[in-house]
Amino acid sequence: MPAIKKAIIKTIKTALEFAGTGIVSDIKASYATALDAIFNIPDVLFYIQERTELTRSTILEILIKSGKIGEILINPQLFLDSAVMVINDVMTDLMIDGIKYEKIGNKEYEMRLFEEYEVHLNELTFRISNKDKTIYSNLVPLDSSVEYNFAKECETRDDIEFYFKLPFWFKIQTPIGNYNPDWALIKKNEKTIYFVAETKSAGQELKISEKRKIKCGHAHFNEFEGVEYRQVSSVGELD
Repeated sequence: MPAIKKAIIKTIKTALEFAGTGIVSDIKASYATALDAIFNIPDVLFYIQERTELTRSTILEILIKSGKIGEILINPQLFLDSAVMVINDVMTDLMIDGIKYEKIGNKEYEMRLFEEYEVHLNELTFRISNKDKTIYSNLVPLDSSVEYNFAKECETRDDIEFYFKLPFWFKIQTPIGNYNPDWALIKKNEKTIYFVAETKSAGQELKISEKRKIKCGHAHFNEFEGVEYRQVSSVGELD
């Protein structure tokens, strides 16, 4: 947890002028003053327990071992909110690191018809030219230029036999919400089905939530034979 800093009072001095077009403001000065005060300390264990659902003894042990409990005197509210945030963050990582998916019943996936939907044309709408390689008949709405290039690559490469953008209802349940992978495809002369995670450009940093959901995606698809789950930015990275 970052070091707790004193509360700051910010003061801005502004001049107002009544002009013909309305009120015009002009900032003249701004000041920031650290607040030195004696605060009333709330029930620390109760506050954190309400927001983390941990036992009071566990919370107390975390606070003592953190070596930071004295910082609550600097800024109690910031300390409590920061502690809740980092504790919940670590608990989420622990849940995801230990997650395991199990197949229930005989169905691996529930196949549903792809309903016709209205597409609003823009520069990211991909127009299908080879209808034999996908389930879509005309247009596919996409979210980025990386996805557009990925679809174009799937359609023009000879080693891709079939591909499609996964619909919004294809979701993997995770502890931090449902996750919708981007693509599914099959390469020629292979029995493996490739499920592609977030198609991001090379070097583009993923959000923490995206990384966690991708980790859940790996755990999910590990339960299926003949399935590979990858995070790539182009079809060529599947080789």
